[in-house]
Formats: sequence, C-alpha cells, structure tokens
Amino acid sequence: MSKITIAIDGYSSTGKSTVARQLAKALDYIYVDSGAMYRAITLFALQNDLIGKEQEGVDKAGLISLLPGIRLEFRKNHETGKADIWLNGENVEQDIRKMEVSSFVSMVSALPEVRKKLVEQQRLLGKDKGVVMDGRDIGTVVFPDAELKLFMTASPKIRATRRYKELLEKGETITYEEVLQNVESRDLADSTRKDSPLIKADDAVEIDNSDMGEKEQFERILNHARNLIKGEA
Repeated sequence: MSKITIAIDGYSSTGKSTVARQLAKALDYIYVDSGAMYRAITLFALQNDLIGKEQEGVDKAGLISLLPGIRLEFRKNHETGKADIWLNGENVEQDIRKMEVSSFVSMVSALPEVRKKLVEQQRLLGKDKGVVMDGRDIGTVVFPDAELKLFMTASPKIRATRRYKELLEKGETITYEEVLQNVESRDLADSTRKDSPLIKADDAVEIDNSDMGEKEQFERILNHARNLIKGEA
C-alpha cells in the first residue's frame, strides 16, 4: 500500500495537533508538529533576551545571527508515547506551550529567515512520504503537492474556550479575555504576514469543528485518508 503526505493547516486552537497525532498513529505514519518548531525558536529568543514584554518586537538581527546554532529534534517520549521537541539538547515540550511563548510565536514565525530554516527541515522530514504534518503553511508552502490537505477552522470564541481550559488544567493564571485576545491577534498576524500567510489551499478540504466532536472529526478525516491511500478518492 503506497504512502501519502498529509498536510494539516488552520487557525490556532482548532485541534490540528490532536488530529494529526491520531492520524499518524492510526496509519503508522510519522507525525511532525511544525508549530512546535516555531514555538521552540520563540522560546530560544525569550531565553536569550531577544524578545520580551519590554520590547515592541523581536531583535531580528540578533535572532537571525544565532539561527545556525539552533538545533531542533523530535524524540519519542517513552512515558507518553509521543514525540517531544528538543532545543539544543533540552526537552522543551512543556515550556513551549506556555502563554508567554504563545504571545510572541506569530511575531517570530513571520521572519522570513526563520521560516526558510524550518521549511527546509520540514521538507527533509517528509521527503519519504508517510508523514502527517500540521501548521500554518504546510499545504501551501512546505508540501504543495501533498495528496491530502486539510484546513481546520472554528469560531474564535470556541477556540479561546478550548485553549483557556487547557491552560487552567496546566496551572497557568490567565483570564478568558486574555486568551481570546491572544487567539484573535494570532489570527490577524498569521493571516496578514508577508511571508507565507495563513491561507486555505485551493485543493484543501475545510473542516469547521465549531460544533463537531473530536471522535466524529477524526473518523471523517481518517476515512478520507484511507480512501486516498487506496486510490478511491
């Protein structure tokens, strides 16, 4: 049975990573969380004082000069069975999910030099197919020839509610209003950036999960993927 490439794009907090992991497990494919890669670069910038609350933006020249020394890896976590992202030899899977990183990731990911570095790495990871990758420009830039492209969306308020619950469960002190503002600002930044803006590929299947359960969504997408693999779609 031939393998395909599955590209999942869409807005923040639409469950892209969840369904991508589910698909990869069901199909025995490799899962690559491209968003984690951008979050890791953002964490690196924060750790090195290249961006912060006191600054209006990123120290672009400083970050670009340090990009060659940034090493990103995905390693299997034997406790969870998932692939965690490592930044320069350190597991940062939990750190990159914090609200501070979320507040700046769109700013960092808008830098052409950052996108070029990560797109090159992402293409290498998917060169042999049998990969599920999620992000913002996977179906339009990274894998424009992907056999299955999905574009996931949901209303900002529903996405903010989901994200707010996740953050509370992790023990973060945050208000719903702050999360909603972050979701809306990320939507604007992702959709209007000059380099690889978030757009739906012409041949992508749109999945609006505002009123769709996780199980229903997964089964619908899995059936579509299996039909493509069998050459029936």
